[in-house]
Amino acid sequence: MKNRFVARFAATSCLVFAATLGSPLFAADGAAPSDWHAQSLGQAVAYMLLFSFLGILVAIAGYKLFDKCTPGDLHREIVENKNVAAALVAGAVILGVCIIIAAAMIG
Repeated sequence: MKNRFVARFAATSCLVFAATLGSPLFAADGAAPSDWHAQSLGQAVAYMLLFSFLGILVAIAGYKLFDKCTPGDLHREIVENKNVAAALVAGAVILGVCIIIAAAMIG
């Protein structure tokens, strides 16, 4: 069930983003656009989907990297042992990674 949802979300995101490739932002004349803010609602939605998908992937990767760098299995500690302190640490790590990702996307 999860795999089909992820595959559909990725395919939809790619299709919406591909629809914006014909926009003036991706002009083939070699001229760089002055800014890459969305010029239409479709572009805004495409950028939102793209950035949210990439942001979620990077946040998950950051959590997994933190889990690998710490001793023990953080996920098992939270789910099986119901360790609230471990859940707070994991939440803080995810929020920290998400703040960094948001700052990088804003510029």
